[in-house]
Amino acid sequence: MRIHALQSVLLVIDLQGRLLPAIEGGAAVLANAIWMVDVARALGVPVLATEQYPQGLGLTDADLRARLSDDAIIGKTHFSAVSEGALLASAHAVRKQWVVVGTEAHVCVLQTVLDLLAAGREVFVVDDAVGSRRARDRDRALQRMEKNGAEIVTREMVAFEWLGQADTPVFRDVLKRFLR
Repeated sequence: MRIHALQSVLLVIDLQGRLLPAIEGGAAVLANAIWMVDVARALGVPVLATEQYPQGLGLTDADLRARLSDDAIIGKTHFSAVSEGALLASAHAVRKQWVVVGTEAHVCVLQTVLDLLAAGREVFVVDDAVGSRRARDRDRALQRMEKNGAEIVTREMVAFEWLGQADTPVFRDVLKRFLR
């Protein structure tokens, strides 16, 4: 199945200041997630973000947070962003396709993805924008998510599927700003 901008929401999970330095390749994960947020915003795809226990792990990275409205950030203490109910109560929860980025792949991302799938959503995990403290945990989490029905994709796969065609002003803008 293809990913459609009008049916998608981008979910950014727990890209927080005190956690990111511990993530293997954390700078690249963050950069790719920010790229995804920028592309989503350019195409009108809603963006939601979560913060896991911000008192302990800090707030969402400042560069990322600057791109989000305050009401787009959902605090949580459960590992799954679905468990506490606020995520699926958001106005954008009616969308059936969820594109997911964030940390940690084997904890909060995995549990959220499994719960989104159980709730009947189509889930696409951007492998170049998810991370864990250890590569093995990340790799096993991606395998498990895929085995359970999530599609593992790259950031450019998502961008080109959201765009759908090349002969539009939006494509030319996104091409110039993000794909060159």
